[in-house]
Amino acid sequence: MKGLPRSLSRSAAGTGGASGKNIPIKGLALTTTGLAGVGFGTVVISGLPEGNILLLGAVAYLQFTKSSAGTLAAFDGDYAIGSAPTADATLAGAEVDIIPSTALGAATAGVSPMVRGANATQVILDNTDGSLELNLNLLIDDASVSADGQAFMVSGVLALAYIVLGDD
Repeated sequence: MKGLPRSLSRSAAGTGGASGKNIPIKGLALTTTGLAGVGFGTVVISGLPEGNILLLGAVAYLQFTKSSAGTLAAFDGDYAIGSAPTADATLAGAEVDIIPSTALGAATAGVSPMVRGANATQVILDNTDGSLELNLNLLIDDASVSADGQAFMVSGVLALAYIVLGDD
């Protein structure tokens, strides 16, 4: 074995070619704020590798279960996964750069359907300082929530495909 295949086989993990990462999400706790208006919250799923990351694509299958009385059993909303946490009742920019805003669909008995979110838009994330995280950002529709501190449990999987293009 000579040339590029040999070089790639000797490279550090996470460099030299495309990498995949499946992140299981089981019973991850997320709390929303939003007594008046849309409820919103965020929770860190995982960190990202250090370096310049070329995100090739991502797919998530997530299900949300309410565990607070201030949220309707038939709640509805949206989720996104981004390199930044949401701080308000809108999802934009780095809050949606991994998985764009994805509608949940109405929950039944406090449990949302298993919802697929996908992104095939390539983007380069500057994580040369190692500070970026995968943030799960959740919005709950105004008509579905009537109190702050609403608790949810999230289960599913997030699959990522990326290339680490080097570090400084």
